[in-house]
Amino acid sequence: MSVAASSAPPAAALADVGRVAVASLPGVGPAAAHKLAALGLHELQDLWFHLPLRYEDRTRLTPIAELQVGGCAQVVGRVSAVERGFRFRPQLRVALQDDSAATLTLRLFHFQRAQAERFVPGARVLCHGEVRHGQYGLEFIHPEYRILPEAAPVLLPECLTPVYPTTAGIGQQRIGAIVARALERLPDEAALELIPPALRHETGLASLRDSLLTLHRPPRDADVAALLAGRHPAQRRLAFEELLAHHLGLRQLRERVRARRAHALAGGGGLAQRLRAALPFALTTAQQRVAAQIDADLARSTPMLRLVQGDVGSGKTVLAALAAARAIEAGTQVALVAPTELLAEQHLQTLQAWFTPLGIAPVWLAGKVAGRARGNALAAVAAGAPLVVGTHALMQEAVTFARLGLVIVDEQHRFGVHQRLSLSEKGRQGDLVPHQLVLTATPIPRTLAMAAYADLDVSVVDELPPGRTPVRTVLVSAARRAEVVARIREACGQGRQAYWVCTLIEEAEVAEAGPSRASDAQAAQVAWQELGAALPGLRVGLVHGRLKPRDKQATMQAFKAGELDVLVATTVIEVGVDVPNASLMVIDNAERLGLAQLHQLRGRVGRGAQASSCVLLYQGPLSALARARLQVLRETSDGFRIAEKDLELRGPGEVLGTRQTGAVEFRIADLARDGELLPLVQRVGARLREQAPEAAQRIVARWVGAAVHYAGA
Repeated sequence: MSVAASSAPPAAALADVGRVAVASLPGVGPAAAHKLAALGLHELQDLWFHLPLRYEDRTRLTPIAELQVGGCAQVVGRVSAVERGFRFRPQLRVALQDDSAATLTLRLFHFQRAQAERFVPGARVLCHGEVRHGQYGLEFIHPEYRILPEAAPVLLPECLTPVYPTTAGIGQQRIGAIVARALERLPDEAALELIPPALRHETGLASLRDSLLTLHRPPRDADVAALLAGRHPAQRRLAFEELLAHHLGLRQLRERVRARRAHALAGGGGLAQRLRAALPFALTTAQQRVAAQIDADLARSTPMLRLVQGDVGSGKTVLAALAAARAIEAGTQVALVAPTELLAEQHLQTLQAWFTPLGIAPVWLAGKVAGRARGNALAAVAAGAPLVVGTHALMQEAVTFARLGLVIVDEQHRFGVHQRLSLSEKGRQGDLVPHQLVLTATPIPRTLAMAAYADLDVSVVDELPPGRTPVRTVLVSAARRAEVVARIREACGQGRQAYWVCTLIEEAEVAEAGPSRASDAQAAQVAWQELGAALPGLRVGLVHGRLKPRDKQATMQAFKAGELDVLVATTVIEVGVDVPNASLMVIDNAERLGLAQLHQLRGRVGRGAQASSCVLLYQGPLSALARARLQVLRETSDGFRIAEKDLELRGPGEVLGTRQTGAVEFRIADLARDGELLPLVQRVGARLREQAPEAAQRIVARWVGAAVHYAGA
């Protein structure tokens, strides 16, 4: 969860157990503390919650004769032979035998003479490693080992050995030792537990202290499969509290915003009625329902915080326009912000077409608007221009509003909570803040919405306008590329238009792909040249993120006007492009994209009455994950089912795009795995805020951290 700076946390949070610097531990000096900070480990409690990635079973010995290739094992044997070789590089091979009379080879490439001299025939060796096939039978490569005294018993740990996330300069043994010292200071249950006993008893979850100790020191009979799957009761306990902390944090944010007042935009609705009457289509039942919810919100003096989500083409823009009309009629300004210039320009054109006949000219403000045009736009906004459309540029410090009453954010997941609130803050007048309307065409799974948007009311536009045709989706190997090109020729020959989408080539693939394919823009350039040569007589256009906005817009306009037959593009066309005559979408290297993005791209076709198709062109062989993803897209056009599957396959950070925005980040919880806990999280959260508000604050401070505070926008 990404949040902006605000007031300091409450004193109770600062005095909480575990809020002691890691440097207070023996053996952790300034240098080590700096390295631990790279892992996000600043305080004792950070170490308590620094959970192992996996576990190794060193509680037992395995006879060499019973070793299984691919697994990890621990053996004790005697050195039967030693060989040092230098043919290609230094190499030490040590043959071990145990009572089973079987032989295991230890192979080391990096060693010192003193190490090699300790391996003498007859020496007893305890070693742990991964079992592999070798030239002389089974072998360990660079195992962990210890030379045992002749008569010493083999002392084995009673718990599974944790393997922790590490960083440069802090190895596995050292991080394990540091965590162990931190656990020695783990307080008793009464001091550690923040959820009141009666409430925790109702959840049926394990105690926090027992859960932490179990996860750091699992007993030898622990359910390792459950631990690796993240479904052990101890992990569930920690996941629950982390989800609870994020939920409480967003509820606090919501309450702070709602504690302020907003302009009650309860005018007669004449402007909205005129807009509605001028539309060339009738609103669907779902649109009418959501419009009524928005109207009711705007009429209150409590700030609206509403998320409108709907599938591709469900008609969310008109809902935003109707809300804007109500706000403008009430004498306030409206700001609509979109994450890309292309999408913002699409909104600008749509709103110009709707509002200009009503005497309202939208103001355009984006990063590329410069010089006199920018100065004029800033002056118009400061003077009270009723409708402003733009990108991140609207959030910049130089932009001031006269009376901002409504903020509309499209594709919220590309901004993050703090950016949405920073724009809202521009409309703050004393205790008055603007209403907020958030739109997304990315269907958000219920579990994800509950966690990521707990500060918003949610409306769903669950009905497509009449006349939309289902899109047939097919998977085609790149080996059949010529057939796909022929299909484009046929569709365009019938008066239709087609998209050819080039996906991003990752940096790791650049070396193999060659310099001409080093980026999505270059890949699109190559595809444009190839298709132009393969489709003589057809007009092929090109649009990608590196083009100047003016050139991008001109190409899009030409395609929309039917002056181009084929549009080669990158994923910049994912949202906001409406060309009803386009009936064929080809997505090259479709296996590189997530389900939600593929579904968005597919939504660019099927917007007219003719039958439409989407061709997913893939490079074989497909991985199991890629095949599962593409198969789901073939089977359904239900955006919410696709979103649930996307969450399951890729996780919340990918689905929401939070690799860039940092909107939802969990250390332990996994929304796809732990989503079923969210209804319980909501119930406990409500009770906790009512019965123990100080404990709720401390839970947020424990998991979100003292350095990250919630915006008071």
